[in-house]
Amino acid sequence: MSGALRRPSAGARAAAVAGVYLVALSMAAPFVWMILTSLKPDGEALNGRLLPEGAWHWGSYAEAVRSARLDRFFTTSLLAAGLTTVLAGFFNALAGYVFAKMRFAGRTPAFGAVIATMLLPMQVFFIFAYLIAARLGFIDNIQALVVPFLASGFGIFYMRQAIAGVPDSLLEAGRLDGMGDLDLFWSVVMPSVRPALAALAVFSFVNSWNNFFWPLVVCDRDESKTLTVAVAELAAGIYVQSWPVRMAAATIITLPLLGVFLCFQRAFVQGVAASGLKE
Repeated sequence: MSGALRRPSAGARAAAVAGVYLVALSMAAPFVWMILTSLKPDGEALNGRLLPEGAWHWGSYAEAVRSARLDRFFTTSLLAAGLTTVLAGFFNALAGYVFAKMRFAGRTPAFGAVIATMLLPMQVFFIFAYLIAARLGFIDNIQALVVPFLASGFGIFYMRQAIAGVPDSLLEAGRLDGMGDLDLFWSVVMPSVRPALAALAVFSFVNSWNNFFWPLVVCDRDESKTLTVAVAELAAGIYVQSWPVRMAAATIITLPLLGVFLCFQRAFVQGVAASGLKE
């Protein structure tokens, strides 16, 4: 067939693979530089060399944890990110189920309003969000870091796309067996969209872990600060002036993200691909 797609030549495939590796290398280079700098002594941090001249200096990591008390901030960030990931997965999936499988007046305008919230960054409405959080008592505590992110426009849209692919025949069969809407959601829909839930879990964890602006606004006491705020203060020279120690702290804050992505990599790719194919 003249209209059939031709298989790329070996040279084209090799060029494409080389391009992918070059892009990946360019993205990995800052992380490699960060890790190698954290292993240098202070005198070699800015000497222009990539590798340490002598033995690798692992003491910067212990110094970063000790000087900035990163262990306490790490616990706060991990707790906030974990709670947000679990609860946001449930509430976003529940809202997505309502928009995907239920029929009610005003569904389309309501879903459009949800999508519109994705256009507004936190900096636009953080004053109103802070006033509401203050009235609810969500200042300088774990609730301030979790409750505002239990649902989001992106999460609802993403789960709506995934749940729309669940066959209506499964839900009708469940209703014939006497199952209610919540039973259908928990027993039929949730198991059917596990890859999408895993992908959303990665998005939610990364977003909560990297969140800097909102914790900076609502957390004043050291007991409630997150790791991103602590590392920013460390980078500003509040705790130490050592560049290797600063790079060690930046490495510490990055490692959990890599671990989460590696653990959920396969489910993440499956969930993104499956949700992207829904109409």
